[in-house]
Amino acid sequence: MDTAAPDVFDPRLYLDGIPHDRYRHLRDRHPVAWQPEPEVLGWPAGPGFWAVTRHADVVHVLRDHRTYSSHLGATQIRDPAPADLPFLRRTMLNQDPPDHGRLRRLAARAFTPARVDAFAARVRDRARTLLTAARDVTEDGTADVVRTVTDEYALLNLTDLLGVPAADRGLLLDWTVRIIGYQDPEDAPPPVLGPDGRPVNPRSPALLGEMFGYARELAAYKRAHPADDLMTALAHAGLDDAELELFFFLLTVAGNDTVRSAAPGGLLALAGAPDAYRRFAAGEADPARAVDELLRVHPPVLSFRRTAAQDTVLAGQRIRTGDKVVVFHASANHDERVFADPHRLDLDRAPNPHVSFGDGPHVCLGAHFARLQLRVFHEEWRALMPPPELAGPPRRLVSNFINGLTRLPVRVRQV
Repeated sequence: MDTAAPDVFDPRLYLDGIPHDRYRHLRDRHPVAWQPEPEVLGWPAGPGFWAVTRHADVVHVLRDHRTYSSHLGATQIRDPAPADLPFLRRTMLNQDPPDHGRLRRLAARAFTPARVDAFAARVRDRARTLLTAARDVTEDGTADVVRTVTDEYALLNLTDLLGVPAADRGLLLDWTVRIIGYQDPEDAPPPVLGPDGRPVNPRSPALLGEMFGYARELAAYKRAHPADDLMTALAHAGLDDAELELFFFLLTVAGNDTVRSAAPGGLLALAGAPDAYRRFAAGEADPARAVDELLRVHPPVLSFRRTAAQDTVLAGQRIRTGDKVVVFHASANHDERVFADPHRLDLDRAPNPHVSFGDGPHVCLGAHFARLQLRVFHEEWRALMPPPELAGPPRRLVSNFINGLTRLPVRVRQV
């Protein structure tokens, strides 16, 4: 009898791609599996957690906020420093209803579909401009689309929506890289060390002062010079300073990195499925449905953590109050119990109940904006570029949280 549950915690595993074989082993034999948390890359060891890999169980955890709390221990696998936890609990991402609902309603009034849709023409112009430039300046017909297209595309779309001045836009990318890529020794700057010689979590308030100061200054400017953008709406939403700072933090990081991860991830998936791309290029696949399938096979987020608020049983496994419970989105999205032939890219897949934007009370507030950007990006690629073909090996982010690509060399012009 097989009793060994394979490791899916070590962020270095993900440098070689999503560990689908390990996920399938867990789904089939250990759907709720205990995972040790050893010291990795200088980050301290933790107490371990339960890995949840089947689709039905992932959805159950995400919907049952009374049993599986975002508030108790926040939403990252690694435990935050005890001194940081009260601060982290103030962000909407790390709250449970009813407090979460109050903040979400305030944000939703600012982050309306109508406001997002008003940016559609600008998003399309940006995709066309960046893709054309990447195609026309290359000498050998290839380009790293992460560096030349998708990083800029995600960042500039977000800063337009937020209303960040052009001169300040590089700050948002720097903050995102520092916070999202912290597990990757190549992608992020060297970690800041605390008095004990250990790395300080980049989400710690000690390292976010610059971002928070900027958020306050930008909100004050928007109150004096209102415009039709998200920061103007948030500046007038009745948030206190800490709530506004944390909203800015969440929108800057999550809003940027969702598309920053998903756009090149979608191209990588299409490069590996030329027949599917031919159907898309011929107009035989609905772009909106295609985007959801690309999100299924390449979810921007790999995992999210909850903390058990009470003793419970999940998939036959007893879980104790205070245990960490971590859902794995990419595993749920490839669960054979829900998705027929899950490793085939089926751009017509319907229904497609992927969990790439989560589920339950924390379902992604920016999903509409992300889908808009991804649909436009792939439509413009289809119109302007050759079929996606790898021109070299991609490089993935070292992370068990974000399903990122730091390099994606692709043929962008026939020579």
